[in-house]
Amino acid sequence: MQLDDLYRRVIMDHYKNPRNRGRFEDDAVTVDLNNPTCGDRISLQLKTKDGVVEDARFTGEGCSISMSSASMMTEAVKGKTIDQALDMANRFSSLMKGEAAEFDDYEELEALSGVNKFPARIKCATLAWNALRKGIDEE
Repeated sequence: MQLDDLYRRVIMDHYKNPRNRGRFEDDAVTVDLNNPTCGDRISLQLKTKDGVVEDARFTGEGCSISMSSASMMTEAVKGKTIDQALDMANRFSSLMKGEAAEFDDYEELEALSGVNKFPARIKCATLAWNALRKGIDEE
């Protein structure tokens, strides 16, 4: 199996079996964003306590890239400090620019590394991460 095939499988697995999809019934910071160029929409909910992202969930509609990225992001940031989550968001932005970025703390994110070859899809991949940044700013 080639690396591209493995990455495609990881992306499709998150798209078909999204992790952390749903809404909290109690209070949480909620951020709604959309990508007007393609119609992707996400509603991200974050629960933080004492500077740590305790939990994250999302709902939305969109392409396999945007929904997979949201699924992976919610998995990656749970249990991280706010600073660690923001650092991960910055590394993900670097990855989308075609720069080297490592995710030893959640290697599945590297499956989205090929998105940088398709500039129109970068906004799809970064939608959830932009919602994360906005949610942390609002916290």
